[in-house]
Amino acid sequence: MKLNLLSCNAQRPDRRMIAKCITGIASNIDESLSNELTDILLEGDAVDIEMEDKNSGSALRALRKLSIDYEIIE
Repeated sequence: MKLNLLSCNAQRPDRRMIAKCITGIASNIDESLSNELTDILLEGDAVDIEMEDKNSGSALRALRKLSIDYEIIE
């Protein structure tokens, strides 16, 4: 499943938790790349990630909990 992470609407976004969430749900993304993607997302640009379907429900809940807006591409 592909996701497009659009923005983070949290008043005080937790960079560490967002990066940890991306590392946990995305396929083939290490911690360094996750930190870069978090910075891009918090700067206001969209980020595309691919995740495994088996974790989709809990992953989408984790994104909502972090106030991250997303759209499902595939």
